[in-house]
Amino acid sequence: MKFEAILFDCDGVLVDSEPITNGVLRDMLVEAGWALSTEECMAHFIGKTVRSEAALIERHTGRPLTDEWMNLFYARRNARLDAELLAVPGANDMVHTLHTALGGRIACASGADRFKVEMQLTKVGMAPYFAGRIFSGHEMPATKPAPDVYLAAAAALQTPPSRCAVVEDTVTGITAGVAAGATVFAYAPLDDGAALRAAGAAWVFADMAQLPGLLAGWSQ
Repeated sequence: MKFEAILFDCDGVLVDSEPITNGVLRDMLVEAGWALSTEECMAHFIGKTVRSEAALIERHTGRPLTDEWMNLFYARRNARLDAELLAVPGANDMVHTLHTALGGRIACASGADRFKVEMQLTKVGMAPYFAGRIFSGHEMPATKPAPDVYLAAAAALQTPPSRCAVVEDTVTGITAGVAAGATVFAYAPLDDGAALRAAGAAWVFADMAQLPGLLAGWSQ
């Protein structure tokens, strides 16, 4: 395999969390006075932190984005994830295959807070594959689309970013992976991934079962 390490995003790549998280966020924004659908909420917020969009939220709700509101969001989000979260189809087998093939040289580099990432990976049974190799954008100087979280993961695995593959599903994340100097593979199960290609993805795929073969056969 050309790649010495594989760096995964979490939400939307390993776990199917986006509809749950954005469903909670949408409900709370409606309660705060911003009438929008879950689909509109996902269009605004996927790949971004809620706090990074504070100005947008405050403009639509007419209220400040307080720590109290954020803490309530986290609590409601975590409860729903704990009750409903599932892995992305095929992700468990894919992670097992790549963990074995690379002797454990895989990492999870997420823009989300560490508690959420660790809770989700535990919930779907993937935590053992990433033990000691989970990186949160909240703990970096800058989160995605900055490359910091991917650079930190590559450094921890003692692998040059140019020898890493990044697996992402958002323009924000792909921008981060490209900026880090990695080769980015984009997971796009619902559309043709044109926006992801435009952001710099080297390849777009729609089935997690395809990924080990794509990585093993990559020669560009």
